[in-house]
Amino acid sequence: METLDQLAKKAIGLRPIERIRLVEAILYSLDKPDPDIEKSWVAESEARYEAYKRGEIEAYDWDEIKKGYEG
Repeated sequence: METLDQLAKKAIGLRPIERIRLVEAILYSLDKPDPDIEKSWVAESEARYEAYKRGEIEAYDWDEIKKGYEG
């Protein structure tokens, strides 16, 4: 198996478009959703929606939120 340094040297020798494709492939391989985190997000969003329906939390209009960040 090649070392990281050997792979890096080969990658640097690629044409720019090939390097971009290589980087995209590597990033894509890292961007796998974690099922446990996904379940946690679903549970959190459902809990917040139920709290909203019970009147325990408020919803804010997106345009109003954006105004707070405009300079």
